[in-house]
Amino acid sequence: MKQLINSSKKNKLENEKKAVLRLEMDYELATLFDAINENNEMQKKASKQKLEKIRQELLRLKAL
Repeated sequence: MKQLINSSKKNKLENEKKAVLRLEMDYELATLFDAINENNEMQKKASKQKLEKIRQELLRLKAL
């Protein structure tokens, strides 16, 4: 029974983390869109790096 409760808590935490990562991804995509429109190379590079980290984490959580 204890394992079932721990498993349930773990799944809930993973689902919350996935949701947060998706929100972060949406924000960073909007930031990248703005950087592209402003032709801001530094911001484009920074956004792409952040998006890659988010992508790796989502893959690790098997959310993609």
